[in-house]
Amino acid sequence: MNSPAETNSHATSKDTQNTVKKINGLGTDEKLALLYFIYEEMGDSITPAAPEAAEPELAPVLLDDFYNLSKDEQLNIMRAIVNRDDTPYSRAYGALTANNQLLVWYAWAVGMGDKIVDIPEGYEATEAVNGVLGEIEAFDFEQQISVLRDVANNMGYTNVKPIATQAEVGKTSSL
Repeated sequence: MNSPAETNSHATSKDTQNTVKKINGLGTDEKLALLYFIYEEMGDSITPAAPEAAEPELAPVLLDDFYNLSKDEQLNIMRAIVNRDDTPYSRAYGALTANNQLLVWYAWAVGMGDKIVDIPEGYEATEAVNGVLGEIEAFDFEQQISVLRDVANNMGYTNVKPIATQAEVGKTSSL
């Protein structure tokens, strides 16, 4: 079965879809590092897309309560979200729209090293992380956002299944 991000992809070109697949193939900590580097490298260009289309009041557990946790607890929650584990925080994240999910990562990136756990001192990005980061940087703004929406939307836990299409079920809906 496809994940929600694969069936409802925001990435429209083959290049962006291939980049999303590469990102989805990264390890947990590599994905966290990639998100960190994305916001470090391209934060100014990504920033306008998430907050203007998002509703931060929908994510209080992730944007308020989260800041009061220990750095270890924050890191464990981030890992659970990336791994799609069934935890309260991962469920809260999984219930958000893709734009609100981007807002969560943006807010966490802004707080990194202050209110939010930072990337470990001396961390060296893997070749895979650097390669994907380069691909994302080469995309235009809309492509970057579509990739990030897919990546963000392929995290967190939800037991909500996509609605089957008419082609899949062979029936038309009746009103």
